[in-house]
Amino acid sequence: MNEAPPAAKPQEARTPSAPGPAAPPPPPPAGAQSNRRPWIFAALGLAVLLLLALVFVVPDFYAKETNDAYVDAHVISVIPKVPAYVQKLYVDDNSKVQAGQLLIELDPRDYAVQLAQAKASLANAEGKLQEARDQIPVADAEVARQRAELDVARANEKLAEINLSRLQSVSDVRAVSSQRVDEGKAAATSTHAETQAAQVRIAAAEAQAKLARSQAATADAAVGLARAALDQAELNLSYTKIYATEAGSVARKSVETGNYVQPGQLLLSVVPEHLYVIANYKETQLTHVRPGQRVTITVDAFADHELRGHVDSIQRGTGSRFALLPPENATGNFVKIVQRVPVKIEFDDPGEALKWISPGMSVETRIFVREQPRWLGFLN
Repeated sequence: MNEAPPAAKPQEARTPSAPGPAAPPPPPPAGAQSNRRPWIFAALGLAVLLLLALVFVVPDFYAKETNDAYVDAHVISVIPKVPAYVQKLYVDDNSKVQAGQLLIELDPRDYAVQLAQAKASLANAEGKLQEARDQIPVADAEVARQRAELDVARANEKLAEINLSRLQSVSDVRAVSSQRVDEGKAAATSTHAETQAAQVRIAAAEAQAKLARSQAATADAAVGLARAALDQAELNLSYTKIYATEAGSVARKSVETGNYVQPGQLLLSVVPEHLYVIANYKETQLTHVRPGQRVTITVDAFADHELRGHVDSIQRGTGSRFALLPPENATGNFVKIVQRVPVKIEFDDPGEALKWISPGMSVETRIFVREQPRWLGFLN
């Protein structure tokens, strides 16, 4: 007998269940990630290039830099002007000196003797000058006496001529003898000769007076020469004491007590307190450089300390133009080389750094030919 099929089970009611955690998105395809990497590297490269341009290219538009620069000063050379032995030395290596300070004293005894001789020579010359001047009025008086004698001689000559003419006028009538006429002629001739002799004596006296004046002039010149010798002796004696002409520091001392020194010999150098910088810029960098422009200075020995300065002047001529062997571009093959021109830079206020900076130290300078943009201040 056929059995009835089993009854179907009633369907269970479905109730909504709570939502579960969201599923992670599917990973991007491997091909898309590999295509994005070149763009990242390109962006990084562009950022590096932009940074390099900001650091190396952009500053050149408003500032000109060089590391071919050094500290310099007008170093004073201390040299003797007279030969002598060094008696005393008042400074040592690297000593600080003030303007007018006594540095070296030479043995003055030889020059003191020369000074005494010069004084004696001057006194002798002045005595001779006074003697020559005293001879002038004596010679003038002799000239006056001779002129008076000439007047007497002329008067006697005139009287003799009158007597002679008077005797000759009456000799025809036999009023006087011929002997008296002859005596009159002799008297006239004698008085004429005396007049001529008086004239000669006047000329001699005038010549003697002229000679006296010439001797006085010569003696006066001798006095001037003696005074010049005295001045030179006083100078030589003063040269035995050598003073500092400017404040600074002693450098390159090569003299000791007891040394015999000669004129022109370098004894020591004095480095003054006023320092400046000589920066050798390329000629292509000087297009817009002008005196007075602001400069930053970095001394290699103190790289963390930046100093301020300004352009003082630009040399009229490149360094090669004043070299020992200047270039001759008109001979042989020509190769164009960028020349360098020295630029003098003055410190504005070195302050305490002045105590440690010395001539010859290497520095780096930056001349601001234009005002630096504020947004580039981080480049300083």
